[in-house]
Amino acid sequence: MAKKFFMDPQRCIGCRACMAACQECDTHRGVSMIYIDTLDTEWSPQTSPTVCMHCVNPPCANVCPADAIKQDENGIVLQASVDRCIYCRNCLIACPFGVPKYQAKQALMIKCDQCYDRTSVGKKPWCATACPTKALDYGEYDEIIQQHPGSAVNQWQFGDQALETNVYVFAPKETRKFQVLQLFDYREQAGYAPNAGLAGGQQEIKGESDADVWAGWENRDWTGWSALQQEQEGK
Repeated sequence: MAKKFFMDPQRCIGCRACMAACQECDTHRGVSMIYIDTLDTEWSPQTSPTVCMHCVNPPCANVCPADAIKQDENGIVLQASVDRCIYCRNCLIACPFGVPKYQAKQALMIKCDQCYDRTSVGKKPWCATACPTKALDYGEYDEIIQQHPGSAVNQWQFGDQALETNVYVFAPKETRKFQVLQLFDYREQAGYAPNAGLAGGQQEIKGESDADVWAGWENRDWTGWSALQQEQEGK
């Protein structure tokens, strides 16, 4: 049985050890693919990690017109292929968890691939290895659920859209499914200014805003775009 990834938000202490550890992953060294979000700034210091949920039927891969996003035999949704990603942002719009990020300099969608270089050989992802409270955990399902109270839930309802994920989230025992039935304006809820930045899935990587998406495009490595270029030249 494949090992699974678990998240227990009640154990998160906001130390950001997971973010520091994530930057050591060889596939995106120096950039963290995990985020620590404050749940309700006005009322509580409680934080929670935001990670890729590796959906069983991933919306990001389903809407990719270039077939750049692949899923391995264990259900891990890998980041976009450099040779195929066309930077259309369909995956960003489709992901209900707000996970995909963009590197404008590479014209590439990047996201957590659950430290494929480690998990493919039986090791824990960096974030779960570094987490001091096991808010992020990884291992055999039967073993991990014995170490955490509550139910391990991997079913989500976003309005009419139902999703099952390969990442489990611990919730109260009576919880069978997470229901996300409406969107919230977190800036307004937390009392932030309208132009305040947001953490986690609602914020682009620093320096990669819409304004510089195509900055320096003539100097980029367009390997993988040759077919598109030939098609345009043939018109």
